[in-house]
Amino acid sequence: MPGIKITGVKATPVNIPLEKPMWWTGGHYPGTSKVIIEVETDQGLIGLGEAPSVDVLETVKTMGERLIGFDPLDIAGCESLCVPPWQIVQNTDDSSVVKAFGAIEIALWDLRGKVAGEPLYRLLGGAVRKDIPFTEYFAFRHGGETNPHEVADYCLRMREEHGATMFEGKLILGDPKLEIDTVKALREALGPDDMIRLDSNMQWSLPSAIRIFREIEPYDIRNYEDPVATFEEMAELRKHSSIRLSTHVPDIRRAVSFGAPDYIVTNFAVLGGISRTVRFVGACEAMGIGFWCYSGDAGIATAGYLHMSAAMPWITEPSQSLFRWQVGDVIEGGPFRQKDNTIAVPEGPGLGVTLDRDALAHWHRHLVDNGPLDHFHDPAMPGRFRRLPLN
Repeated sequence: MPGIKITGVKATPVNIPLEKPMWWTGGHYPGTSKVIIEVETDQGLIGLGEAPSVDVLETVKTMGERLIGFDPLDIAGCESLCVPPWQIVQNTDDSSVVKAFGAIEIALWDLRGKVAGEPLYRLLGGAVRKDIPFTEYFAFRHGGETNPHEVADYCLRMREEHGATMFEGKLILGDPKLEIDTVKALREALGPDDMIRLDSNMQWSLPSAIRIFREIEPYDIRNYEDPVATFEEMAELRKHSSIRLSTHVPDIRRAVSFGAPDYIVTNFAVLGGISRTVRFVGACEAMGIGFWCYSGDAGIATAGYLHMSAAMPWITEPSQSLFRWQVGDVIEGGPFRQKDNTIAVPEGPGLGVTLDRDALAHWHRHLVDNGPLDHFHDPAMPGRFRRLPLN
């Protein structure tokens, strides 16, 4: 499509609530707030993107004004209009411009696929897999599962109803014995073969983590995410256990330097978009660091995960999933729901998803009426933020 130009960039903040808040290290986690991106063109095509948090809303709008009249297929040129030199951005620890442009860049790739009439995974080199694995999620939830046997029963129900055999979850109430007892209950209920992964969001001190790992190692834990707060502590924890470790902190150099963690789990916009994620995953592969995708999105970013996981041989582990708990998203037919652990990669052009404008308006109104969803509310200490470690 010759001469295509950007005519505008719309940015709409939305809330995506969960059916029940779950406990995490910061307190209650009721859902997530995102910014939905629409890159409009003079050819009538619209590219869809998604920012991981609403703090970048104004930055996205400013970048959108800069991009008017520019060629959306020239992604490197668009980045040069929006993002200062990469090394300076990293040096100043200001990741907001990276997240903001990363969200727009996802929309530019969606446009590229729509112009070509090809799904994103084909633009990335073709699919090595079409059925993309995701874990089911478990947690202690407000108004839901609150003890080891309820968590185990929930996972059994997911296996019976949806064919799930891959599970990941947060057991975050600051009680080591409760976590140990829940892991035991899970393994006893699920049997020896189902996958169990854990995510602590840095809740434990190193001594508590060493104790917990010693107790749960016999129960075949596939991976434990961010059990402690630093790579240094993870390297020390590695001396006491063979359980594999992952993190949301995307620092390959330090992971290699310390020999831990083994995997990086993150959002594409955090890395700067699709192009930089391809390069990041390639660097992970070269250095022997695993990679899988984040969770808790509004449907558009999830579609990106599906295409990337289809095209990248190195992404072999199942990605995280909160799909079952999301009460909505902004795409037609959403939210995605896995069956027998997998979701098929969309086959339409670009990301292969269509914006549901009624849903977009509904979840935008939810944010306007209620404000962004608060991830840091602790009912025991209203108005105060927790301090780590919890134990």
